[in-house]
Amino acid sequence: MDLLLWITIGFMIIGFVVLVSMKKGMESKLAFIKANMESEESSRKTKSIVWWIVSAVAWGIVSMILIVWWFHNHFG
Repeated sequence: MDLLLWITIGFMIIGFVVLVSMKKGMESKLAFIKANMESEESSRKTKSIVWWIVSAVAWGIVSMILIVWWFHNHFG
């Protein structure tokens, strides 16, 4: 197998493990935000949840690009 395939698989597995490991923390931050809508800390936690979502979307897009790139190099 070539290096691009291993980079793609590694990137996807490591990213998935990181997202899953952070999921519980994000759920607790969301529960805190729902309970304390007006606090200053709620605003900071909201920003961290938004950044988590943005990074998850970026990870997904990069993963799809790597898969398409591997297929293009392997079969093209």
